[in-house]
Amino acid sequence: MTTESPGGDVAEPEAQLPGAPVEVEEPPAGGGPTDFEGPRRRARRERAERRAAQERARAIEDARREAKRRLAGAQAAAKPAARRAVRGLKVLAATVLGSILATGLGLVLYFTPVMSARSIVIEGIQAVSRDEVLAAVAVRPGTPLLQIDTERVADRVATIRRVASAHVQREYPSSLRVTIAERVPVAVKDYPDGPHLFDRDGVDFATAPPPAALPYMDVDDPGPADPPTNAALQVLTALSPQVGGQVGRIAAPSVSAITLTLTDGRIVVWGTTDRTDEKAEKLAALLTQPGHTYDLSSPDLPTVK
Repeated sequence: MTTESPGGDVAEPEAQLPGAPVEVEEPPAGGGPTDFEGPRRRARRERAERRAAQERARAIEDARREAKRRLAGAQAAAKPAARRAVRGLKVLAATVLGSILATGLGLVLYFTPVMSARSIVIEGIQAVSRDEVLAAVAVRPGTPLLQIDTERVADRVATIRRVASAHVQREYPSSLRVTIAERVPVAVKDYPDGPHLFDRDGVDFATAPPPAALPYMDVDDPGPADPPTNAALQVLTALSPQVGGQVGRIAAPSVSAITLTLTDGRIVVWGTTDRTDEKAEKLAALLTQPGHTYDLSSPDLPTVK
């Protein structure tokens, strides 16, 4: 240890005895400017600083990744919406364009003879003449097909007496097809101007010689709304062709007193139209038995006389 002599001279350091404790100078308390930092404290401090730096770097990286993830999510959510918007605009544009084209095409077809009725095809006519149908159709050649009211044309054709129904359709590019169902005679009635033919609905549709084997109908006021007429026609249409071909006359003074007269003179008492189909079946069997009068007014107890 160095000592200073009273005179100001520096004394030589005192000799250190072997085994004597070594005095270590402690850093002054209070953390003054001459604070002392040992190797261990510096190492701990450096480790702490490195950990803090790593944590800050990790936090920055996590924040960057989170921001990137959110941005990617927002972009991913925006893309379907954008695609839907673009798709919607495309569909709208296509719809508008299609409407414009359809309207334009319709106007062209409606007002120009591009697709017009150059020919009229008529099907189903036998007794009705083609000229009669054409006169009822009343469509001028060259009329655009879209201007033709097919229902109105069919109604005009149906006014022909022999026509039961008519169907009219456009056939592009240039035809109009008329399909007709003619009335079929079921019975005939004599009038002063000649025989009138009646179909199964009771419609008087023609004045002409009747077909062979067509039965005559005796009713007071024949027509579609006349109950005795409808009753007589119901019986005739229920008979089988073999039996119906043998009927020469049917009388219906009322709906409950129907009588058939066969071409060979035999009489069938039918009565009312109740159980008509059953009576028609039994009549076919009864006619195989000899007799003159076949009574089916009570189908449970038919009799032959």
